[in-house]
Amino acid sequence: MKKNWRFAYQDNQFWGECLPCTLAVFNNIINLAVVGWKISTRQEVEYAVAHGLPLDKWTMNSDFQQFCLKRDVLPRAGETFRQLTIGEKLLQWTNALKMSLPCFIFAASEFDLVPVNDKWGDPVLDKNGQQVMRRRRQLKGIHLSGLFMFDADKMLIDPYEVFQRTQVPGFPWQVRLAHKTSSGHGLRLVCELRPELGNIADNQVCLARDLGLMGVLGSTGKPVVDDSCIDASRISYAPRRQDIYFMDEEHLF
Repeated sequence: MKKNWRFAYQDNQFWGECLPCTLAVFNNIINLAVVGWKISTRQEVEYAVAHGLPLDKWTMNSDFQQFCLKRDVLPRAGETFRQLTIGEKLLQWTNALKMSLPCFIFAASEFDLVPVNDKWGDPVLDKNGQQVMRRRRQLKGIHLSGLFMFDADKMLIDPYEVFQRTQVPGFPWQVRLAHKTSSGHGLRLVCELRPELGNIADNQVCLARDLGLMGVLGSTGKPVVDDSCIDASRISYAPRRQDIYFMDEEHLF
């Protein structure tokens, strides 16, 4: 029987188990109000800080205040954090919001079960005394999906303009998903891997070339193409529904 998923997801990248991402799960995640709030807040704060706008709206936010309290009491980092400007503290907060988003692992269909141990290295047992097993995001035990992820961020042009290049007749890549990244200035593509070109890294280089992005620098002065996506276990933060440009449901799930 055909599986109804092709890739995995985690509710949280730090402790969430890697589970099958069906179309229903995917739609539920991108429609979550909290996902929309975190992404909108990140973009609004970054814009306000960059343009010197008033920040009172966010400094009064209870989530931000709790974030600051937790950072203040850290043994070594707390002192450094207290010396930051309000804008710098807000940017750290919004980065934490981004990192707490649900995430997808497009290159992996699933991961092998591995035993769970506690912080002392002892086995964690269930109520029946059996070893607890979980699917963790690690290269050892990964099952590849045949998909790969491509990221270009901090671009100086509208990400949608770059996406449109994939819609030109004869474009040599099968794009399954395209969306704007949480920064608001990036494009993420999920494509079918072309084995004749090599591994994920080789495919990304070829795709960047076909998109006209090889060597292109972004707003930070660094290349817009994220070469860290060559890792098959690399996560992709969930987008909002409104940020999706294209989704091929038939072949993505």
